[in-house]
Amino acid sequence: MGNKIIIFNPRSANAKHRLPNTIIQVGAAIHGKYDYVFVDGNMETDPWKKISGYFATGEFKYFCLTVMPGPQLKQAIPYAKKIKELYPNAINIWGGYFASNQYKVCLNSGYVDYIINGPGDNTFPKLLDVLEGKSDEKLQLIRNLIFKDENGKIVQTVKEALLDQDSLPPYPYEYFNTFYPLERYLAKTFMGQKTFAYHSSMGCPFTCSFCAVVPIYNAKWKAKAASTIYKDLKYFKEKYQIDAVEFHDNNFFTSRKRVMEFSKLVMDDNIEWWGEGRIDTINKYSDEDLHYMRKAGCRMMFLGAETGNDEVLKQMNKGGTQSGQMIKDFVKRMKDVDIIPELSFVLGLPGENEQKVYEQILWDINFIREIKAINADAEIIIYLYSPVPTEGSELYQQIVDAGFSFPEKLEEWIEPSWEKFDLRRNPLTPWLKPYMIDKIQNFETVLNGYYPTASDFRIKGYKKSLLKLVSGYRFKYGWYKFPYEIKVLHKIWKYRQPEIEGFYSE
Repeated sequence: MGNKIIIFNPRSANAKHRLPNTIIQVGAAIHGKYDYVFVDGNMETDPWKKISGYFATGEFKYFCLTVMPGPQLKQAIPYAKKIKELYPNAINIWGGYFASNQYKVCLNSGYVDYIINGPGDNTFPKLLDVLEGKSDEKLQLIRNLIFKDENGKIVQTVKEALLDQDSLPPYPYEYFNTFYPLERYLAKTFMGQKTFAYHSSMGCPFTCSFCAVVPIYNAKWKAKAASTIYKDLKYFKEKYQIDAVEFHDNNFFTSRKRVMEFSKLVMDDNIEWWGEGRIDTINKYSDEDLHYMRKAGCRMMFLGAETGNDEVLKQMNKGGTQSGQMIKDFVKRMKDVDIIPELSFVLGLPGENEQKVYEQILWDINFIREIKAINADAEIIIYLYSPVPTEGSELYQQIVDAGFSFPEKLEEWIEPSWEKFDLRRNPLTPWLKPYMIDKIQNFETVLNGYYPTASDFRIKGYKKSLLKLVSGYRFKYGWYKFPYEIKVLHKIWKYRQPEIEGFYSE
């Protein structure tokens, strides 16, 4: 068996796909040091045929996957298991949020050998050097690594400080292009004809108890300079004529200085952009800042509103200064500057009793209605609360005490119920009763009927008018039960929900 490497991105969705920056960054860490190939499950009709073909040459030894919760597990789990069965000496290395957060069930599966726990820019090449006999460094001293020692004990090494993002190796875009033409990843979205995906920072400086990022980055954040971002975007603007960008950062707007510098640089390039941030962070920006950003192309922001209930915000350990009143004030500011606020809400957290849980749900349904009354253009994303394994937090203890537990076998994660859990559509939590889930989802259907998402640019004209007409009375009077007529229209027009499918794209 040779020592070549497959870097695999399991299929994440069935629509137009974004550039898989995660695996491109992994490739950058070993570019010029080891021979490797990319396999993007989103672009392959049969990824297993491609992967098995590589292994059949006898030249490949390492099967390296980035694994997010949800759809990616449907390929990651059976493929990794099959590789181990067919090639016992092959080494499976996993990275991504799922592997880091669910490392015990991964390593206990018997076919996942090593887990990169967070950024692998240093960890991945160091691990390969040890496994290939090029280094005598002890595995226990390689940071950001999780593995089983010779006694079968799980070892989780010390976390590495986040690296200076500008000093990292450049992404091997041209090399990736030899496997999958970059042009195929530039999608038509509501922002532009050629939308580019970019990752400009790592981590998040907050510790929300419901967030899967927290245990990985430990409230740390590092970012590329505005000039570095602009240099990369300029390259894609000149070579591929991009006119829109999705920033897939956990928190793009953390540094006001960086955002304003970027806005100044991109001002005359006719590029519209979208990014994720926190309300209490961006609320510190001045009105002049926000107007300037809009003029520079900022079209929409994804924001974790979570809840309008200050008591529940505290339970979530949201941190910062966010409050229900701040959310209301903020969406009004966004209306005045013509930036669309895309607000995510998390409903169904545990409560003292069943009545308390339901009351919190009704509170937020009414709060969302208030938000829409203030700013009808505000996008609303609704998730059902799905626990994340942030052990040691007060919220984690609450979910354990309530009787919730994660699967003990890796294969259980690809059962339909757990896939929906990862998409926050079926939380399997004992405190959330069926009638509560029906209430949330029926309200969501009516809401999406009366206020279709702007990101699905097919829903316009007569389609939008008919949806509003059909759902108007329901929304006005709070009649949410059995909204079958709205569901039929959504199904006919293949309405795209950004919370589980991303923006509609072509």
